[in-house]
Amino acid sequence: MTTTIEGIEGLKAKAGEHLGYSEWKVVTQEQVNLFADATGDHQWIHVDLDRAKAGPFGGPIAHGYLTLSLTPALLSEVMNVSGISMGVNYGIDKLRFPSPVPVGSKLRAGVQLASVEEVTGGAQVKLVVTYEVEGSPKPACVAEIIFRYYL
Repeated sequence: MTTTIEGIEGLKAKAGEHLGYSEWKVVTQEQVNLFADATGDHQWIHVDLDRAKAGPFGGPIAHGYLTLSLTPALLSEVMNVSGISMGVNYGIDKLRFPSPVPVGSKLRAGVQLASVEEVTGGAQVKLVVTYEVEGSPKPACVAEIIFRYYL
């Protein structure tokens, strides 16, 4: 269920809270192949199914940056900020990929609104987004993502 947050004051009121989880999404080989084509990263662990089966992960895995690039789709299922003119991606403070995302696995994101700071015309928000693979004991990705929301 999406949490709707009303403006900058609503963001401040939610600081420190875990906002919830996205739905589970299957990561497909087609997504991996398209990402490889878009980025030029055709490493065999992603796109060579036969070689990947014999590799360290037992099959092809998604690119770490593909996992991260799913953030907008996953985040929109967790939170929506209303009462603003725009929100922009401002950067990432910390990014780790502790475990792989096997092709065919289900991925979801958990979102914590870690902090809110006022900036000229709006607020800077740090979200800690934890990307989980169904059945895996370790997260696939943990990112401290910074957004700016403007009035």
